[in-house]
Amino acid sequence: MTKKILLIEDEAELRETMVEYLMGEKFEVVAAIDGQSGLEMTQKELPDLILLDIILPKMDGFTVLEEIKKNEKTRHIPVILLTNLESMENIQKAIEKGAYAYLIKADFKLEEVAKKIKEVLKM
Repeated sequence: MTKKILLIEDEAELRETMVEYLMGEKFEVVAAIDGQSGLEMTQKELPDLILLDIILPKMDGFTVLEEIKKNEKTRHIPVILLTNLESMENIQKAIEKGAYAYLIKADFKLEEVAKKIKEVLKM
């Protein structure tokens, strides 16, 4: 069965690159360009996993994460944060709010993201 991934990322080029790559890895991928629409899509699509940027228009990633984890229908969905914010404080905050993992954009390769997703989804 194909796993569905929701990517919430406002940077168009990165979003398109990741969607293309993950589809090539046989995932079904849906994408949102801001926090508000990402939260709405989470509830509508009920993805198997969410890749979430922190700095987003309309609603930041921490708020989106909180809302996902508060909702009975979506709290079980693993969330991997993708961000350029490298501070330990942000990493700590993400984990406390229920993020499964925290990847620094500057450090990761697409293969590593796919590997992390497969690990989380036990594929």
